[in-house]
Order: sequence, then structure tokens, then C-alpha cells
Amino acid sequence: MKKIILDDMEYILVKEYKNGFDFSELNKRYTEYFKEYDYILGDWAYNKLRLKGFCNKDNKIYNEINDYEKIDNYIKNNCAYDCKYFVIKKI
Repeated sequence: MKKIILDDMEYILVKEYKNGFDFSELNKRYTEYFKEYDYILGDWAYNKLRLKGFCNKDNKIYNEINDYEKIDNYIKNNCAYDCKYFVIKKI
């Protein structure tokens, strides 16, 4: 698995679809806001990277909207059809 360092936080790439991972773009878009999330989804729309944080149920900021178990539904319903994307997990 690919290890990624963002703002002193360590992540691993757990899923990539259609070569969606681009470290340079992720590094530009990543902010401190995402530090509390267990997972970050990066999806591409109109050639721009969008980021969304997701959590495990034991995370203090967990709620229904950011439930990692529902990430596939999020991709299906909120991302462009068959878009390229990736998921990284905080370690």
C-alpha cells in the first residue's frame, strides 16, 4: 500500500479507481479541516479534485453524513458517473 504524508499526518491509499490519485493536487486541496477524519475521498469533476471526509463509528465527529460504511452510496449519488477517484485512510 502506498504511504502518503500530508501536513505531518500519515495516510495509506486504500482504493483508487481509474488512476484517480494525484498527490500534487491532493496536497494543494488538503487543509487542516480533514485531520479529524479517518478517510478522505478524492473525486474528480470537471477536471477538478473534490475532497470529502468520512469517519468510522467510533470517531467523535461521526454522523450519518460522514459514515465510511456509506462511501459507496456517496460515490454513486454525489459524484459524476464513472468518475475517477481515490480513498486514503489515516494511520
